[in-house]
Amino acid sequence: MCRWMTYIGEPVFLDSLLFEPENSLIRQSQHANYSAITTNGDGFGVGWYGGRQTPGLYREVLPAWNDFNLRNLAHQLSSEFFFAHVRASTGTETSCANCHPFRSGKWLFMHNGVIGGYQKIRRDLERLIPDSHYHNRTGTTDSELFFNLMFGFGIEDDPAQAFSETIGAILKVMKQSGVDEPFRMTAALADGHTLYALRYSSNPEPPSLFWWPSRERLLIVSEPLDADGEHWREVPESHMLVSEGHGDTAVLPFHVAA
Repeated sequence: MCRWMTYIGEPVFLDSLLFEPENSLIRQSQHANYSAITTNGDGFGVGWYGGRQTPGLYREVLPAWNDFNLRNLAHQLSSEFFFAHVRASTGTETSCANCHPFRSGKWLFMHNGVIGGYQKIRRDLERLIPDSHYHNRTGTTDSELFFNLMFGFGIEDDPAQAFSETIGAILKVMKQSGVDEPFRMTAALADGHTLYALRYSSNPEPPSLFWWPSRERLLIVSEPLDADGEHWREVPESHMLVSEGHGDTAVLPFHVAA
């Protein structure tokens, strides 16, 4: 499974998040601790918000630990709001279009998990993408598919409800198609101001997700960046973390729409 992290807070250089921590995302790309798949070498990506409404994006198919350009970029790039992701494919090809984060206008999205029976129901799910956003479907992953589906379920008006409605629609198609495999996910979504982070699974085994709140910053990660467990809180199963900024964060129960 993939590993990801997001940061909101005082401006920091990206290398302080990606490379410097004891269990940094770069280390997790080779030696993940909270995943059955320990190596995440099928590409990576970073997204950030700066002086423009549309976020910056850098994605590459190389393993994150082997990209010299990433280290140089991270040394100079500073922001108050970062997304970062290292990918372990669940069956789709390694390509830039399949690397996270995904971007559409002001929105950034990244994901860890799997839609059960994805190859069996992919065509049925793609029919649910609204025509206005189908051109954004440039890759083949279930992650990008999920993101594009959200635009048909009210992401612009109520992102939390869009998560609920999208998962509900996917579970309905899975049931109609006789899919027994679970739907499992952690995901992060942002518009440059508000961050939504979800941990959910249709079985009792959701992927891991942790957060570290403080006055100066908010970190949300697939697994802790150090061995000091006192700072990290686990996001409960079927809960969504919503932050209007690093100083105002709520962890709320999440329910799938019927």
